[in-house]
Amino acid sequence: MPEAVQRFSVITDRSLAELRKLINVPIEDSLEPWCYEASRDNIRHWAHGIGDDNPLWCDPAYAVANHNVLQAPPSFIFALNRSFSGYVGGLAGVHAMFAGIDVIWHKPLRLGDQFTTRAWLKDLIEHQTRFAGRSIQQIYRCEFYNQNQDLVAEGDSWCFRTERDTARERGTKYDEVKKKAQVHYTRDELTHVFAHYEAEDVRGTEPRYIEDVKAGEQLQTIVKGPMTVTGFIAFAQGWGGLYIRANKLAWQQLQKHPGLGIANKFGIPDVPERVHWEDDLATLVGTPAAYDYGPERCSWMSHHLTNWMGDSGFLRRLEVKIRRHNPVGDTLYINGEVKRTFEEDGLHFAEIAQRATNQDGELSVVATALVRLPSRGTQ
Repeated sequence: MPEAVQRFSVITDRSLAELRKLINVPIEDSLEPWCYEASRDNIRHWAHGIGDDNPLWCDPAYAVANHNVLQAPPSFIFALNRSFSGYVGGLAGVHAMFAGIDVIWHKPLRLGDQFTTRAWLKDLIEHQTRFAGRSIQQIYRCEFYNQNQDLVAEGDSWCFRTERDTARERGTKYDEVKKKAQVHYTRDELTHVFAHYEAEDVRGTEPRYIEDVKAGEQLQTIVKGPMTVTGFIAFAQGWGGLYIRANKLAWQQLQKHPGLGIANKFGIPDVPERVHWEDDLATLVGTPAAYDYGPERCSWMSHHLTNWMGDSGFLRRLEVKIRRHNPVGDTLYINGEVKRTFEEDGLHFAEIAQRATNQDGELSVVATALVRLPSRGTQ
C-alpha cells in the first residue's frame, strides 16, 4: 500500500514551544467580535440561529411587559469574542476542533448592553486521542464586561488541535461510523422528531420554585435536527463565524494568515471553516462529513436549561464537554436530570447533569450546570 501523502502541517515541538510563550499574554491583535452590543436584531439573530424562540429574547412586547427589558440568551457571549469562540493562534495549518466551555455568569445580558472583553491563552495540554493521535488542548480564558464595567460572565473555552493527515489516515474514532450507510429518514421517523418540537415547553413567566425541584427530576427532552447545512448557516448568521469573509475581505484575511487558505476543487484558497458545509474538506480532516459548530452545540445545552428554568431562573454556570462530531443528517436528543439542590449565601441552586445523544444513541455531549431558582420563602 502506498504511503499516504502529507498535505497539511503537523504539530512540532518547536511550534508548540513558540505557542507556549503566549500563555497568560493578553490578546490584543485579534479579529473584532461579531457583536459589540446586545441590540434587538443581534439578540434575535442569535436566538434564531440556535433555534430558540423564547419570547424573553424574541418578543420585545412580552419581555417589557413581564420583565421591563428584552434579554439575550446566556450563550450570546459567543458572539462577543472570537478567541472564546475558537479563533485559536499558533500551530499554523493544524486543525482546530472546538470541544467545550466552562463559564460562570454574574449578570443577565440585557437589550442595549455594550460589551468589552479580555482574553488570553490559559494553557496547552497534550493528549493522545483515537481521533488523531497526538492532539493539543488549547484553552482560552475570557472575561465579558458591560458598559458599566460590570463583569457579566467569565470562563474558559477550548479547542483540540489535530493533525489533519493523521486524523484522516490513522484515526480510529469514526471507523464504525464511516462503515454505516448514509442516514435517511422515513416519514414516520421525521414525525417522531418533529413531535418533540411541537411539545417543546418554554417555562416563561411561571416561576420554577426551588421547593418544587427534587433530585432525580428529569428535564423535558428537546431535539436539535435533523442537521442540515442550512441549519449550520443559520447559526453562522447569528454568530458571525470565525473566518467567513467575501471578496476583498477574504483576500485580506488570507494575506494576513496564509495558513488559512486550503485550495478547494476549483483551486481557490478557502478557509478551514468550510468543514461545516463541505463534505470534501470535512473528510480530509478526518471526520465522516460536514458537521455542526462546537459553540452551536454548547448553546443548545443552555437553551435546554433556559426552557426549563423559566424567566425567573438564572443560569449561573455551565460546563460542556463535546465528545464527538455531529455530521449532517444527525439528530440530537438533549436530556437532563436534577442531581441536587442546595443553598449558598442565601441563594438557591439546582445542579443539572445533561447528556445529548444522536439518533443511534451515540454520546455527543455531556454537561453540568448550576441554575439559580427563586424560593417561595423569599418572595
